[in-house]
Amino acid sequence: MDSPTVLRRRLGSELRRLREQTGLQAKAVADALGFSAAKVSRIESGQTTLKETDIRALLELYGVSDQAELRQFVSLTRRSTQRGWWHDYGDTLPDWFQTYVGMEADAARIRAYETELIPGLFQTPDYARATFRISLSGRHDDIEPIVERRAKLRMQRQEIFTRPTPPTVWAVLNEAVLRRSVGGPDVMCEQVAHLIELAQRPTVTIQVLPFTAGAHPAMSMAFHILSFSDVPGQIVYVEALTSSLYIEKESDIARHEFVFEQLAASAMSPEDSLSWMHKLVAEGYGNDS
Repeated sequence: MDSPTVLRRRLGSELRRLREQTGLQAKAVADALGFSAAKVSRIESGQTTLKETDIRALLELYGVSDQAELRQFVSLTRRSTQRGWWHDYGDTLPDWFQTYVGMEADAARIRAYETELIPGLFQTPDYARATFRISLSGRHDDIEPIVERRAKLRMQRQEIFTRPTPPTVWAVLNEAVLRRSVGGPDVMCEQVAHLIELAQRPTVTIQVLPFTAGAHPAMSMAFHILSFSDVPGQIVYVEALTSSLYIEKESDIARHEFVFEQLAASAMSPEDSLSWMHKLVAEGYGNDS
């Protein structure tokens, strides 16, 4: 059964198709219905739920009068408002990240470039806990329950690897991601050993971008490119400290794809990356015990 996120994206894609068929610009739709232009964009990208009154108003504007088609759209709208499993973590999960988790759960292909951090799908529990403790530092309340809750969510996200048709995941990791000790030597050795295990799966590709590769076009930014099997279009996800950006403009997506290909070409091959990670574990991150 499709998740609410992919249903919203399917609904948004259909609404965009109808709008384009009518020759209307998003601003004209927003003006006609009293929406903001941003709301129309969020609807068409599947980033917001729709009320039944909104879907009926949009369909009327687009000239959809067939009752069977109307019922299908209303049914899709209702199904898209259901809660995904990740909403159970709403007490610790920011709203802007819930959208990403839903998209990740339905993605057929994920390409990621990371500058500083092991991707969440690849993290061990102890590495995840260490990152959360740092991000929550400075709070005066007991952060450990929050740390455990977020770590549990992160591990549940990784269940996509065990589904009948797991997504293909291709990650290019800056060497700094693996050199930086997070949680101490033991945690890092366990983490890199886990990466080695993941890299040997047929659906996972991991490449290390060495410092010797020099300057590259993504030095200041990590990003993820998500593709879907039954919903047209792709999404580029860029995360900041307290918010995120979802990029859908085709030319911008093409630019990110081009940059990712450059990064992959500059990185060690998957085989050499695997050997390099084996050596890193053997060195033990300076652990003399």
